[in-house]
Amino acid sequence: MRTYWSFVATALRRAGFFTAVAVVLVAMATPAFGTTPAQAGGVPWPLPLHLSQPPDQFPPAQQSPPAPQGSPTEFDAPGASSAFSTVCQSAFFYDIGCGTTPLDNNDLGAIVGTYTDAGLVQHGFLRSPDGDITSFEAPGAGVGPGQGTVAFAINDVGVVAGAFQDANDVYHGFLRYPDGSFVTVNAPGAGTAAQEGTLAFDVNLSGTTAGTYIDANNLNHGFVQGPGHRFASFDPPGSGYTYPCEETCLAPNGTVTGFFTDGATGTEYGFVRTPDGAITTLAAPGAGTGPGFFGTIAASINPAGVVAGYYVVPSGRNYGFEWYPGGSFVTFADPGSGTTLGTDALSINAAGATAGSYFDATGLHGFERDAAGQFSNFSAYDPGGVGTRVTTNNAGGEVTGWYIDANDVDHGFVWQP
Repeated sequence: MRTYWSFVATALRRAGFFTAVAVVLVAMATPAFGTTPAQAGGVPWPLPLHLSQPPDQFPPAQQSPPAPQGSPTEFDAPGASSAFSTVCQSAFFYDIGCGTTPLDNNDLGAIVGTYTDAGLVQHGFLRSPDGDITSFEAPGAGVGPGQGTVAFAINDVGVVAGAFQDANDVYHGFLRYPDGSFVTVNAPGAGTAAQEGTLAFDVNLSGTTAGTYIDANNLNHGFVQGPGHRFASFDPPGSGYTYPCEETCLAPNGTVTGFFTDGATGTEYGFVRTPDGAITTLAAPGAGTGPGFFGTIAASINPAGVVAGYYVVPSGRNYGFEWYPGGSFVTFADPGSGTTLGTDALSINAAGATAGSYFDATGLHGFERDAAGQFSNFSAYDPGGVGTRVTTNNAGGEVTGWYIDANDVDHGFVWQP
């Protein structure tokens, strides 16, 4: 079992928050600026440049008080491990933990994600709206520790997008259809060595999928693949690392969002790529610049093209944002976050409600903010654990994600508004 502060560091890594403690815990394992995130094993580690939290220089928009909290329904996939291992910590871009990790819910209430078994192999799962859980493996998935299948997204007709790691530790994307059949997605130009390959993160109702691929130089690029295997690779201008975000980052019309690292400065920027290939760069007002995961992270897009995400100011504090197609930003912080590390907006639904996680003195908590700016806060919280990491909210306002217990093991939840 690891220390409390290492639990916190794990949660902060997954949620995108910043703390001086995380610097102490992972500094020795952090790649120097100039090393690509793919060479480091995936998404850039969220490390601050400041070892203190000065008073905020960028106050958010006016907030409404939180609404009464509800209690999430918690669940675990049958056969999910209840023990922690560092193997889980390093699997699939450092995003996946041990235990049960839900990653997306559709508008009908179905949830997909992954779980680790006693042998630390990843398995995809589908949880029906009535709570039945089906496990599945993509053909060709490896069966060694840290290998296996991850389901990242599900659309409203039940098509699942995800990725598997084969016996040689190469990534391959997949689509799984409601009849249980699979199609493998391999991006042209994807590398074929260990920790290279293709990951499908999103799927819309037309069957278009989006994700990232890692080439033979360990560089990440974005891709969109439409029906008939029409494939397009893309990178925003100046990108040294392109990452279409996971789960809810592909709109019905094929517009995709995510973030990229500027190759010259190390600053993170969001992007929106429309089906004609045009790319708009997103930089939230007040966002910090320079290496260290400062900048703007786009995390979700809804059918109207509104993007939700978070940005990091020079003090190291996070704020949520909504970006509108005309170019305007709305920024916010959960009132429960006080003057702590802040708020990450991680999903936006068709009704314009955003969901995400915020940090206070006791750990991570979940929130949903409706289109009028009213917050509902909730926690699926194990005594001694780290807290609640939201992933997505559907059109009905149901929120899914995971909480991290005192043994650093993930457990699934669904919260009803």
